Amino acid sequence: MAEEKEKTHYSKTELDEFREVINKKLQDAKDEFNRLQDSLREANEIGSDSYNMTEFGADTIDKEQIEMFMAREARFVNNLERALIRISNGTYGRCKVTGKLIQRERLLAVPHTELSLDGKNQMKNGPKILED
Repeated sequence: MAEEKEKTHYSKTELDEFREVINKKLQDAKDEFNRLQDSLREANEIGSDSYNMTEFGADTIDKEQIEMFMAREARFVNNLERALIRISNGTYGRCKVTGKLIQRERLLAVPHTELSLDGKNQMKNGPKILED
């Protein structure tokens, strides 16, 4: 029985599938960011009419929470956009620690990841990132 050669890259069809997943997540993330931005705008408009110190404190906490979610969403958008760039330049799906292909299932679940499960575990023992 012939030994199966380890896969070194994803096919164009597979990359197109990943691109589709990423674009869907990217659109959802941008929509969520815009929704949060609208919420913050509304909170600022309502907050400017409130002079009650108790309400002011609660409004401030709400605004900070919205800003925290917006920052998280912005990082997610950035990570997804970087994943699209990696698809374009041919480096998508390769673990930056092990240099091996990241499992397809992992990429479908976390399409912006740059680490395989082995690479992630190795990072716990001290980072050794491969250079391009």
